[in-house]
Amino acid sequence: MTDATSGPSSSARPGRYKGKAVVLAVAAAVGGFLFGFDSSVINGAVDAVQGQFALSGVVTGLVVAVALLGCAFGAWLGGRLSDRWGRTRVMVLGAILFFVSSILSGLAFAAWDLALWRVVAGIGIGIASVIAPAYIAEIAPAAMRGRLGSLQQLAITLGIFAALLSDQLLATSAGGAAQELWFGLEAWRWMFLVCVVPAAVYGILALRIPESPRYLVSLGRQDEARAVLADVLGADEDPDERVAQIEQIIRADAKLTNQASLRGPALGLLPVVWVGILLSVFQQFVGINVIFYYSTTLWQAVGFEESQSFLISTITALTNVAVTFIAIGLIDKVGRRPLLLIGSAGMAVALGTMAVAFLNATGTGEEISLEGPWGVVALVAANAFVVFFGATWGPLVWVLLGEMFPNRIRAAALGVAASAQWVANFLITLSFPEMLDRWGASVPYFMYAAFALVSFFFVLTKVPETKGVQLEDMEGLKVERRGRAASD
Repeated sequence: MTDATSGPSSSARPGRYKGKAVVLAVAAAVGGFLFGFDSSVINGAVDAVQGQFALSGVVTGLVVAVALLGCAFGAWLGGRLSDRWGRTRVMVLGAILFFVSSILSGLAFAAWDLALWRVVAGIGIGIASVIAPAYIAEIAPAAMRGRLGSLQQLAITLGIFAALLSDQLLATSAGGAAQELWFGLEAWRWMFLVCVVPAAVYGILALRIPESPRYLVSLGRQDEARAVLADVLGADEDPDERVAQIEQIIRADAKLTNQASLRGPALGLLPVVWVGILLSVFQQFVGINVIFYYSTTLWQAVGFEESQSFLISTITALTNVAVTFIAIGLIDKVGRRPLLLIGSAGMAVALGTMAVAFLNATGTGEEISLEGPWGVVALVAANAFVVFFGATWGPLVWVLLGEMFPNRIRAAALGVAASAQWVANFLITLSFPEMLDRWGASVPYFMYAAFALVSFFFVLTKVPETKGVQLEDMEGLKVERRGRAASD
C-alpha cells in the first residue's frame, strides 16, 4: 500500500507522465504530416498544372521538384534558428510559411508564380522536418525515445496517404483535376488550398506545447525546464537530475567554444556530422520516393490500367503506414543498428528483384509491358521494398538524427543532415524520369539496389547504437562489433 501523504505511487507515475510525453511527441510530429502531405499533394495536380500553363516536360519537372530545394534551405535554416528562437517558435514559423504558400499556390496565375510559392512551402516543410525530431528527442524519456521519435515517420506516411486520398476525392468530385470544383476554381487549386488545414493545426499545437527543456536551461530558466521534465518523465528518471545533467553539459560546452561548430577533420566536418549526412543520403538514394512520386506512372508503363495503378499506389501508401508500427514496436527493444541492417539487406534484395523483372519488359515508350509472371513479381518486390523501408530506414533515420548528435551541435547538425536529405530527394526525383525514358526501369532500380547494399556496410562500420543512451551521453559514441555503442 501507499502512504496517503506520499503522492502517486511509483507504479502509477510512468503511465501518467510518459503519457504526457506521447501527447507532446504527437503534437510535434504533425510537422511530419505536413512533410508527407506536401511531398505527395503535387502528384494529383501535376497533369492539370501542365495543361493549365502549357508547360514542357522539363518545366513541369522543375515545378514538381523545386519545392525540395526550398525544403533543403528550410532544414538548414530551421536548425540555425531553433538555437536562437527555441524549438516551438520555429515550429510556428514553419506553419505560417506553409499556410500562406498553400493559399497562394492555389491561386497561382503562372508557372513561375506557382514555383515560387512551392519553394516557400518547401522552406516551411524543411523547418518542420528538422524541429520535430529534435524536439521529440529532447522531451522523451530515454527508454521510449525511439518509439516517440518514430512518430515522425508515421506522421509522414499518414500525410502521404492523406494527400493521395484528398487529391482523388477532389478530382473525382470535379470530374477531373483540371475541371472547376467550387467558387470557379479548378480541383487542382483546391488540392493546394486544403493544405491550410494541417498547417493551421500544426501552428495552433506549436503555440500550446511547452518549450524544449534543453533550450530553457540554456536560457537559465531551470524551473521551467524542471516543470516540463516532471510532466514527461516516468518514475525511473528524476527531473532534478536531468536538469543538473543538462547544466553540466552546457557548462562543459561553454569551455569548448572552438568545438561548438560543425567543423572537423573529416573533409571539413566532424565525423558524426558526416554519419548523419550519409544516413540521410542513403535513405533517399535507395529510391523510396520514386515509388510515391511516380508509382502511378510506373505501373501504367508496365501494363496496368489507370484505375488499377491508382489502387496499387494507394495500397502501397497504406502498407507504408502499417509497417511503421513495426518500427515503433521494435526500435527500443531490438535497437537501431540491427533494424537498419535488416532493412538494408531486405531493400537490396527487393530492389534487385524489381530490376530483374524490368529487364524482362517488352516494348518501348508508352507500349512497354511486363508479360507473364513478371508484372506480379515487380508488384510484390515493390511492396516488399516499401515494407523493409517503412519498418526500418524510414523512421529510424529520423530517430537517429534527433538523438545522435552532441547537445552543443544537435540542432545545427540535424539541419545540415536534413538539408542533405532534401537535396538527395531532389536529385532522385529529377533524375528518375530521364533514366526511365533513356534506359528503362531496370537501370535505376539496379542503382538503388547498389545503394541499399552499400548502406548495409555503412551501418555496420560507422553507425553506433544509441538505444537507451541519454542525450547528455551521446558525446564520443563508437561502433562496437556486437552492435553496442560505448562512450569515450
